[in-house]
Amino acid sequence: MLAGKDTLALMPTGGGKSITFQVPSMAMEGICIVITPLIALMKDQVDQLHQRKIKAIAIHSGMTGYEIDIALNNCVYGGFKFLYVSPERLSTQLFRTRVRDMNVNLLAVDEAHCISQWGYDFRPSYLEISTIREILEDVPVLALTATATPEVCVDIQERLSFSQKNLMQKSFNRENLDYLVVHTEDKSRELVRLSHELEGCGIVYVRNRKKCRELAKLLMENDVSANFYHAGLKHAVRDERQQQWSGNQFRIIVATNAFGMGIDKPDVRFVIHMDLPDGPEAYFQEAGRAGRDEEHSRAILLYGPADLTRAEQRIAVNFPGIPTVREVYRALCNYLQVPHGSGRGQQYDFEMGEFLHRYRFSAMVAHSSLQILAREGYIVLTEAFNNPSRIKFRVERDGLYNFQVKHGDFDGFVKLLLRSYSGLFSQFVRIDESLLARRSGFPPQKVYSYLKALSTRQIIHYIPRKEIPVLTFLEERLDDKNLMISPERYNFRKERYEKRIREMLRYASSGTICRNQFLLSYFGQLDTPRCGRCDVCRAGESLQPGSDEFNSLAEILAARLSEGPLVLDELVESTGTEPWKGVRVIEWLVEQGKVIREKDLTLSWKR
Repeated sequence: MLAGKDTLALMPTGGGKSITFQVPSMAMEGICIVITPLIALMKDQVDQLHQRKIKAIAIHSGMTGYEIDIALNNCVYGGFKFLYVSPERLSTQLFRTRVRDMNVNLLAVDEAHCISQWGYDFRPSYLEISTIREILEDVPVLALTATATPEVCVDIQERLSFSQKNLMQKSFNRENLDYLVVHTEDKSRELVRLSHELEGCGIVYVRNRKKCRELAKLLMENDVSANFYHAGLKHAVRDERQQQWSGNQFRIIVATNAFGMGIDKPDVRFVIHMDLPDGPEAYFQEAGRAGRDEEHSRAILLYGPADLTRAEQRIAVNFPGIPTVREVYRALCNYLQVPHGSGRGQQYDFEMGEFLHRYRFSAMVAHSSLQILAREGYIVLTEAFNNPSRIKFRVERDGLYNFQVKHGDFDGFVKLLLRSYSGLFSQFVRIDESLLARRSGFPPQKVYSYLKALSTRQIIHYIPRKEIPVLTFLEERLDDKNLMISPERYNFRKERYEKRIREMLRYASSGTICRNQFLLSYFGQLDTPRCGRCDVCRAGESLQPGSDEFNSLAEILAARLSEGPLVLDELVESTGTEPWKGVRVIEWLVEQGKVIREKDLTLSWKR
């Protein structure tokens, strides 16, 4: 990459992806543009860079047009080293004009799998990156992802217009992490048992907020130190609970997949999934939050008889049908009072709860419909995030001084702002009204009144804090007949989703394939030996070579393979014995060189 080559870096969760673009960019003149869809990640990384006295800025939905204008000016003239930007911003004329004046040294594309329709989280706005490359012709691209299959890796490089293929891949193998599947009819009871049995701290992932609360309460009632976390909690509460868990004030956090970004706790000893994830990509990423300190850890999936039915129901909910999607779109436009032919590029605060209540949609159907509309390129819905208050002086220093002289009642408060924050004349700066109240001795309401008065008098720009999702219309409002939702793309994505669900069902239900081998082969790493640590591998430890049962089973397997090659599952099933026993003997035959195992797990007798 330092040689100017386009590079796709495939690195597992916790592999230090941010360092791969931050360090090279710091070594070069100019600014690095980082494209990411995750506002929480933007804010987290910008804050970390600020702590290191590195000039960085983020542009995302939730900012005013004037804020964005100032931010882009600073990227051109202000000596900034990093600009974090959401992919939707790339298509705006303002961004495309200003980026031409920037001295860009690197284009870093985080979550690069989002550019591929073969990937599990396709976002149409990522396709705009290739058009930015036409403006930044000689700027190299570093694409980063933690989860991509071989076909997705090829697609990423093509869609980002790589001059030549260049894949840097770190092994997905985690030798310190044991993958286990526990079959149970009572997941709650099994969770309590595991929580007492396992040492250290852990994460328990569930699919809905209600279950978060219920399971955290169940654990606490059974003398397990726990709490819960989901996106419906206020930012201050989420932040407090994450800090408490990271500081070991309680052992287990029960969470939805909203809990993940910014987790840097290295000593997570276990991750338990109560429900089947949407696919191997999601599972590998979430399970990979265990054992980042490279100490022994476990990733446990609880699997029960009802999971197959729930998986089928999930497919129906995630793809509610094109007529339903149109109905949700029409209701959404009415709710936000967007006239026909208007709305393009406009941002709206969006209260999902109020929308559901008014139009009587189920939460899952509405959410899935909005996701489909987003994948079709009509809208972007950001997650709720803490968008703190910001201010910037409208006047220059001389104008501010004259104002202070004429309005002595504001003089003390203006001086407090100048003492508390720097950069107020050149950019929007985040402020904390409660901190200003403590420093001034004023009640919080008095601080708000000062800020609003200064804003009214055109002395400052003041944008109060808010914590609410933001919905952006990428296209003008259309009527039903012109809202085009491609049946081909709809069915393609549904089929891909079904395939990922089927892979997770096969992972959970198989008693023959090493869990580690299964996951690694899914991501194209086909030559990894059995791990010897997962539940499938451990099941075979009690059957030893030389015993009558072992020898008898070896003869049966030899006879089957003498008739021709077979895949592992077919071979084991043909013996009529317990799967783990067949796998144990086959592994021994492979080790002895009597059986050849191909990369696709096909087995044949060595002639």
